[in-house]
Amino acid sequence: MATDPAIADCRMTRSVSYFLVDDVFATAEFYRDVLGFTFDEFFGVPPSFVMVQRDDVNIMFRQVRPPRTPVARPNRTVMDETFDVYVYVSNVDQLAADLRAKKADIVEGPVDRIYDMRELLVRDCNGYVIAFGQG
Repeated sequence: MATDPAIADCRMTRSVSYFLVDDVFATAEFYRDVLGFTFDEFFGVPPSFVMVQRDDVNIMFRQVRPPRTPVARPNRTVMDETFDVYVYVSNVDQLAADLRAKKADIVEGPVDRIYDMRELLVRDCNGYVIAFGQG
C-alpha cells in the first residue's frame, strides 16, 4: 500500500491515549500508586482532567460529569484478548511481580504470544485493560 504523497512528509512521533473516567482523582492515584506514573496537577473547575506520565508513556483522563450517564465499558473475559492501550516495556516479568505485590487486577499473563511478544494484561480502576508487551 502506497503512502499518500500529501502526508508522506509528516512524521508521527508518539501517541497519547485519552480515556473518559468516572473519578479523575481516584484514577490519577491508581496510576501513581499501582503503575508508577506521575502527574503534576488537575485541570478544570471543578477539576476534571489530568495527564499521567511514566517514561515515554502519557495518558490523559477526563472525568464525566452529570447529567451524562456513567462511562460504559464492555464486560471482558480473557478469551476476548482485547485491550484499550498497549504499552511496550523492557521487563514484563518484573512488572508482573511488582503489580502482583500491589494486588493489581491482572487479567492475564505474562504469556508468550505467537507473534514473539510476552504480554501482561492488567485492568485499571475504571475497567480499562492495559496490555504491557515485551518483545
